[in-house]
Amino acid sequence: MTPEEILKTEFSLDFIEKMKNRMIASFYKYGPLAQNVGRENPKDNTGEIASLKKRLELYEETGNTEWLVDVANFAMIEFMFPQHSNAHFRATDSDESPGVEGLTIREIEELNLENEILRQP
Repeated sequence: MTPEEILKTEFSLDFIEKMKNRMIASFYKYGPLAQNVGRENPKDNTGEIASLKKRLELYEETGNTEWLVDVANFAMIEFMFPQHSNAHFRATDSDESPGVEGLTIREIEELNLENEILRQP
């Protein structure tokens, strides 16, 4: 499959559009990021990680996916204007990944294949 074909089912432009729309509204409501969390305000009065965690809790409580859009925006803001004392980007291999909870379809396929092999005489 091409990257374009993969992205048709594995990526949401609607989600990104919702992120953009909320960032535009927030600009008018709260002011520019640079003045709230960026270089012009090194103390960070807003607490992106705490705000992100609160919205994730709200999603877990309500199921309202709007909170997930907010989570993504707060993660993006932290990425743009990191407040973590050791913030950095380092691409990691799958052996360093925490993985996903539960079984993925690939893991199930592998288990089924292993079971088929074991059942052969």
